[in-house]
Amino acid sequence: MFRTFIDTLGFLTRLAPARVIPEKAMNQCMKFMPPVGLLIGAVIVLPFWLGLFGKTPWIQAWLMVLLNIFITRGLHYDGLSDVCDAVTTHTNPTRFWEVIKDSRAGAFGIIGLIMLILGQVLLIHEMASVKAYGAILWTFILGRAASVWLGYHVRHLTRPGLGKLYIDGATLGTALFAAGFAFILGLLLTGLVTTVAGTVIVSLMLIPIYRLAVKVGGANGDFLGCATMVGEIAAGLGFVLVM
Repeated sequence: MFRTFIDTLGFLTRLAPARVIPEKAMNQCMKFMPPVGLLIGAVIVLPFWLGLFGKTPWIQAWLMVLLNIFITRGLHYDGLSDVCDAVTTHTNPTRFWEVIKDSRAGAFGIIGLIMLILGQVLLIHEMASVKAYGAILWTFILGRAASVWLGYHVRHLTRPGLGKLYIDGATLGTALFAAGFAFILGLLLTGLVTTVAGTVIVSLMLIPIYRLAVKVGGANGDFLGCATMVGEIAAGLGFVLVM
């Protein structure tokens, strides 16, 4: 179990050595997504929670987003960008998958990244300005739980590739664990009202992503990355909504 956790950490972040993971082991990685989110969040948030740049929440917010990009190698950001680029061709599934696999960034992918990063900085600033560092930490957990939950719902739509190995591991039990883990940590880190608000918002935001997967007849790792970013934004929106 610990080996699988380290494998997941190494694949998704710079916090453990990257290595080739057997297919069977990758199927097990999905269950460790929320705990990995907890660790990522702790590494990113703890220095600021302890007072680093404590008088300048804008700087804290910018640095936390920068650390998020660095630690995750921009993996989930790339997924969101790819989906934003391809979504404009959703009426033609063949073209959709051609675009989503294109390594070049198009206008809509860049717009999606700008809006995402701007949103992250703004939302983290709002939380940091009132010293709600537990709420910031929860954004990383909810983001990974959202990825697992979407993965469970698109298992029947997966396309061949690396993402399929992850999505195949998103069983009902794994999805329920992810949801429970995120909800309990939310209660501990940010309280009931914010947890409920974030959970409702992420659920609503995942619906169009799921419908897109159905429309284009498939889902891959980019969809998981997109769901992760949507989950992080939803957690921040939930906090701001009820603050």
